[in-house]
Amino acid sequence: MCGMPDLTSLEFCSELPDSKCLWNLFLTTGWNEEYQLTQTVFCTAIEKSWCTIAAYDDKRLVGFGRVVTDGLHAMIYEVIVDPIYQKRGVGTQLVTRLIDRCQMAQIRDIQLFCAPGKEPFYQKLGFVRRPQDAPGMDYRRNNG
Repeated sequence: MCGMPDLTSLEFCSELPDSKCLWNLFLTTGWNEEYQLTQTVFCTAIEKSWCTIAAYDDKRLVGFGRVVTDGLHAMIYEVIVDPIYQKRGVGTQLVTRLIDRCQMAQIRDIQLFCAPGKEPFYQKLGFVRRPQDAPGMDYRRNNG
């Protein structure tokens, strides 16, 4: 396809990306409209991750994902793919690599925090929705 990046040169790395590049990738999601984070706060949180995977195309950061864990339970956060590279397998490779790292570490259960509407993507990779009566809750601060 004309204008589409060639993914044969895609490289994956477990080292943290440059904070400016990571911040710029994060901004492509639109999530910061709600979160209202600064680059420093965002990158400090990322630095505390147990595992990170970054995808590069010719040294350009095009994807990222991370895992936070206590050694028993793991949570995948911030699976981000540059919009130009979406629907081309980059996200699948990121999530698969994160799952593999968790399984190698014998982590008991892997959970996922995902954006609304992205559930079908993760279901194809083996994730299932929690039933309504499943354990777990989400804290919402009363802003009123």
